[in-house]
Amino acid sequence: MGKQRRAAVLPTNIILLQNVVRKDPESYHEEFLQQYSHYESLRDLYLENPTGTDSNSTTEFIELIGFVSAVCSCYPKETSNFPQELKTLLLQNHRNLTSELREKIIQCLTMLRNKDIISAESLIQTIFPLLTAYATGVTHAGQHVKQMRRQIYSTLVALLKSVNTGTKNQRLNKSTQASLFNLLEQKDTQGLWATKLTRELWRRGIWDDSRTVEIMTQAALHPDSKVAIAGVRFFLGADKEREENFEDDSSDEDGFDMGALKHKLEVNKKSSKRGKKLEQAVKQMKKKKSGAKHSATYLNFSAIHLLRDPQGFAEQLFDTHLSSKNSNKFDLDQKILFMNLISRLIGTHKLIVLGIYSFFLKYLTPKQRNVTQIMAASAQASHDLVPPESIEIVVRKIADEFVSDGVAAEVASAGINTIREILSRAPLAIDASLLQDLTEYKGSKSKAVMMAARSLISLYREVAPEMLLRKDRGKTASMELQKGDKPKPRGPQYGVEQSVTGIPGLELLAKWKQEQGKDGNEDEEDDANWEVDEGEGEDGGSDVEGEWVTVDSDKEIDISDSEDDDDGKEELEKEDDVSDLDLSSDEEVEGDAEAEVDGDVDERPRKKAKLDSQAEQPPSAEQAMAELLSSRILTPADFAKLEELRTEAGVKNLMGIANEDAVDSTSLVGKVKYKQLREERIAHAKEAKEDRGKFGSRKGKRDAAHSTTNREKARKKNFVMMIHKKAVQGKQKLSLRDRQKVLRAHIDKQKKKGK
Repeated sequence: MGKQRRAAVLPTNIILLQNVVRKDPESYHEEFLQQYSHYESLRDLYLENPTGTDSNSTTEFIELIGFVSAVCSCYPKETSNFPQELKTLLLQNHRNLTSELREKIIQCLTMLRNKDIISAESLIQTIFPLLTAYATGVTHAGQHVKQMRRQIYSTLVALLKSVNTGTKNQRLNKSTQASLFNLLEQKDTQGLWATKLTRELWRRGIWDDSRTVEIMTQAALHPDSKVAIAGVRFFLGADKEREENFEDDSSDEDGFDMGALKHKLEVNKKSSKRGKKLEQAVKQMKKKKSGAKHSATYLNFSAIHLLRDPQGFAEQLFDTHLSSKNSNKFDLDQKILFMNLISRLIGTHKLIVLGIYSFFLKYLTPKQRNVTQIMAASAQASHDLVPPESIEIVVRKIADEFVSDGVAAEVASAGINTIREILSRAPLAIDASLLQDLTEYKGSKSKAVMMAARSLISLYREVAPEMLLRKDRGKTASMELQKGDKPKPRGPQYGVEQSVTGIPGLELLAKWKQEQGKDGNEDEEDDANWEVDEGEGEDGGSDVEGEWVTVDSDKEIDISDSEDDDDGKEELEKEDDVSDLDLSSDEEVEGDAEAEVDGDVDERPRKKAKLDSQAEQPPSAEQAMAELLSSRILTPADFAKLEELRTEAGVKNLMGIANEDAVDSTSLVGKVKYKQLREERIAHAKEAKEDRGKFGSRKGKRDAAHSTTNREKARKKNFVMMIHKKAVQGKQKLSLRDRQKVLRAHIDKQKKKGK
């Protein structure tokens, strides 16, 4: 294309002019000024009369805005006022602008932010007011408000994600969060956008601090029902959404085959384009790996754990939304959400909100809709620091309403399972008579009820076996009662916090070392089990003043083999003999007595063997743990193994954090087998006969294509190829009598087939 022809085309072809200006800004400076002056004239017309412009002018104005935004970095002096002009045009005339022009201005402002022409704070201050400029639920004709809000919402999420990649921009985060706090102070439904934006940023792991949780705390206490429900749903489900999001990212990383990509580049023709693709793929993979490592820290702290004042938050939730007159504006499903959140708060932080237990009573009836969710909430709200009489009324209500002979099996199993969940957290919330009545359902014909009663018996065998009937106490408690000793209470006591003394789960490490046959001193001598930080001191990091003192401990200890020790050993042997006689049968005692009279048996070898066998018995777990604590120092390798053993054995329950687990309402009913109706049986029988004929069998019939058998192939082969076979040669050597027998058998077989 010649210069004259190209000069004639450029003023009308904005896209071509945009490309050549980027390549050579100085050569096309005059053409740019011509287009920029045209933009200024159209801008002035829009500012004077935004609604009076025709569609052609609007389309031309949209093209010029995109052109100037794309090349403004090439002419910074000429376009110094361009970003501010776009902001003013958008903020002051957004209601009068067409949807296409408004969308184009937001795109151009985002482009300017990506080119660092405007700051992120400036972009947020420009588009955030538009998110709440229109009343929610009101239809604005011809303005496409939903589309604009969706665009602004995605722009804000992408912007906050980009500025918080790597090092977080705390200044921008705090300013944005302050805007969300101001939005929630209003009494209308505009605070719903604050909850949506915060939840999405929490799901992506962009915001993960206590300030974010405080935003949703105010949202849950908001007077508007929609905003309050959105805040409650955040605490109940946002952590799971974030975990699923990180799992999806890790699965994408696992599916990335870097070796296949390198092999493909080696086989095909080498080029710079393919090399750039490989570098980009490597960067993407490293980014995903760093994100996966960083995501592990997010999952350690849920939103409920980051609350600043959980006690005050739970009390305000109950007083504002459930116990006051405002509860009438919520339906049952929404009230269940509040019950679930309050109970989770109470169980996780061990709070005291006594009014919630009497609130449960009017909903705990078998005819109540979604009653299993309410029962699960009542179980979550129980812990050992609540007065037992407050929880006992809930247990008594469930037992009276759900557990009786006149109710269905699923109702009784749900009641007993709920009582078991409550008592596992607060064992003192039931008396012995009611407990014994519930355990009698272990003989029920319904398997679900029987299993629920047995699980309750198993719980109290560990917690308080003295409250059970004698036949249900188990072997350990029965043996203690036979000895005359009162069983020791192993469960939590009211008002006593379950504290863990020493190192939790240390007995697991001692037992593991005992099974492996390892000696603690050998582990200490192994340098691989220690990690010493450099720079702790010139002499190896020792902080002990003075010099080493040699102590001759061997000279101070006298190990003697005197006769006194032998006498003590003989006395010990006699005591062992007496205990052995007590535990032996009558026949063994008589046999030993006869042997002693006859003088045929020598007792000393037997006693010595018994002592040796007792000495070879391994120590118990308690003895091994005591020896481990008193004889050696735990190495970093020991702590790593201890953490692994804790995870396997579920030491979280031993450390007293079992109340954090949510109760699954679907598991309370148990597995109840219903009798199928006639229609269900017919449908179930037809499912198994879909691929079969009416009276045919599928035996020997193959759907897929397959080859013939060797016997079928042998029939089609040439006789010369088969003449050497034994079967063929045997037929040739048959006598006349044998041939007649074979022929007669064939004729009889054919006759039977005909019948």
